[in-house]
Amino acid sequence: MMNHQERVSHGTAGPAEERSCSWLKPWVFFISVLVIKTVFVTVCLVVFLHGSYGQYKILIQNATEWHCVLNISAGKEEVWACCPKGWRRFQEKCYYLSTDKMPWAESEQNCSGMGSHLVVINSDDEQEFLFNWAKEVPTKAYETKYYIGLTAYVNGQWQWVDQTPYKKAAMFWKPGEPNLLFAEKCAAIHVKGNRDSNTYSNWNNVLCFTNCYRICELTVKFV
Repeated sequence: MMNHQERVSHGTAGPAEERSCSWLKPWVFFISVLVIKTVFVTVCLVVFLHGSYGQYKILIQNATEWHCVLNISAGKEEVWACCPKGWRRFQEKCYYLSTDKMPWAESEQNCSGMGSHLVVINSDDEQEFLFNWAKEVPTKAYETKYYIGLTAYVNGQWQWVDQTPYKKAAMFWKPGEPNLLFAEKCAAIHVKGNRDSNTYSNWNNVLCFTNCYRICELTVKFV
């Protein structure tokens, strides 16, 4: 009797399984088609974007968003001059003023992570632009400091991060600075409130582990 019931039980299981499998097959087919279409559309978009916007590939290496303005060169050729969004352009450079503080080495590392370096100041115009911009930043502090790409912690000699010869570059030290060179081996733009009128002579050397703001610099991208 039990054998007969087992045979009946096994015999009735087959059709149920077949019905279940036949019910799933349309869904499997639908999902497979959807996956294939998704892959196809993705490949088409990649090919299209590569062909249409290849000239902008350099812009996405170090930043996610760029701000571009139409620039007419001396030869009257129209090109786009681009800086990362949130940076400010002056002549052919882009500049970033940080809103947080860190030591000099970490500041340079942070700039490098954005495809730039701590600013190297080469002219009176550049110094005045940066100093006036720094004064615009609202702050309640009596004084603020912005690291620049100048340091003497290697061999005790002042050196720019881009290897620009120190003695051939413009210098804007405050009167009496740099001093205490045995300890203070990193340079910063020094701003005393927003009323400081000392535009051309405001560099100060500080201890390199001092937490200061920073100014990053990179070359404008022309496309």
